[in-house]
Amino acid sequence: MASNKPHINIVFIGHVDHGKSTTVGRVLFDSGVVDEQAMRKLKEKAEQLGKGGFEFAFVMDNLKEEQERGVTIDLNHKKFETDKYYFTIIDAPGHRDFVKNMITGASQADAAVLVVAANDGVNAQTREHVFLSKTLGVAQLIVGINKMDISGVDWAEARYNKVKEEVSALLKQVGYKLDEVQFVPMASLKGDNVVKKSEGNLPWYNGPTLLDAMNALKEPEKPVNLALRLPIQDVYSITGIGVVPVGRVETGVMKLGDKIVAVPGREGKGVPGEVKSIEMHHEQLKEATPGDNVGFNVRGFGKKDVARGDVIGHPANLPSVVSEFTAQVVILNHPSVVTVGYAPVFHIHTAQIACQVTEIVEKKDPATGQTLEKNPSFVKNGDIAIIKFKPVQALVMEKNAEFPQLARFAIRDSGKTVAAGMCIDIVKKA
Repeated sequence: MASNKPHINIVFIGHVDHGKSTTVGRVLFDSGVVDEQAMRKLKEKAEQLGKGGFEFAFVMDNLKEEQERGVTIDLNHKKFETDKYYFTIIDAPGHRDFVKNMITGASQADAAVLVVAANDGVNAQTREHVFLSKTLGVAQLIVGINKMDISGVDWAEARYNKVKEEVSALLKQVGYKLDEVQFVPMASLKGDNVVKKSEGNLPWYNGPTLLDAMNALKEPEKPVNLALRLPIQDVYSITGIGVVPVGRVETGVMKLGDKIVAVPGREGKGVPGEVKSIEMHHEQLKEATPGDNVGFNVRGFGKKDVARGDVIGHPANLPSVVSEFTAQVVILNHPSVVTVGYAPVFHIHTAQIACQVTEIVEKKDPATGQTLEKNPSFVKNGDIAIIKFKPVQALVMEKNAEFPQLARFAIRDSGKTVAAGMCIDIVKKA
């Protein structure tokens, strides 16, 4: 039966090899979601592949290729419950090639656990993931300072404090309020302070375990009173059932029997349908509310009618298809400069669409938000700017003031996240 506890989507982020997957595996094993027998099999498999110590990571990394390479490629969803919450854990790749999936993960998450290795401190991906999480609207953060057991760290409080300071400086810079961030020292491989308190290795620490910190998160507000917006992540064709789109409800409520429309849809005119069934984690639901990752069967949808990036709404309040939009953008990591005519790929909700810069309206001071320059000819790394864009194909996007869930995006170019931002104004397509 579906849980009646509040649901939180939580993403594990951080630099490659800092122990995200191992932390997730440890959480699931120590809280009894993964049993001893399954764990023993994974341990044997890890040793066969010459990856002893990777068995906890294998809990999430169950794709064969990932086990051989020892890196997380895809986003994995696992559910587990505490006495207080029902969590969907999204394990996000730290590896640079896979930032694209990490963006999809962070844009679905209510909270994040940032894993930072005590011996290594803040790294390139640590910065990028923190920046993206903030820009993509991940409001709550827990920092797990991992590998406290490693040689050279040896459970030292001084090292923990140094890494905590480094991370705090980074969080402050991007606008997280430090008094709302929980810091936890831990050793995921050994299991210290993840689910169970450390047995004497951290005598100087009397704060929460990672699990306690997760239980102390605030319940996310559910925007049920907004209109329905459900971006489609995948579309399956299931024999005997029909077309089953899958995605997460961002706002509003979708009920059995609802008349819905997918926009823009294949022809760009919207595809109408009626909801025949809704299911989450193999259980039938009567309705889906914000935060629910659901599969739903729709009378009227053909296999070719809808695709990833389309957004479901009700006929009375359709999602906005834009012909152009204005956004506030942070340039993070661009090899040169951004000018009019530049057309990178936008990752917004589940859509990936190239959008062209048509005008750089103004450059802002990152510290104060004041205008520094009107219509600059270019912007570069570190700049915050108001920019107008034109999507090269139909794109659903909403204003941050109305539907922040469908306003945040990341911009990628040749394998890197070059910028991130949010939409502040739109021109609807005729």
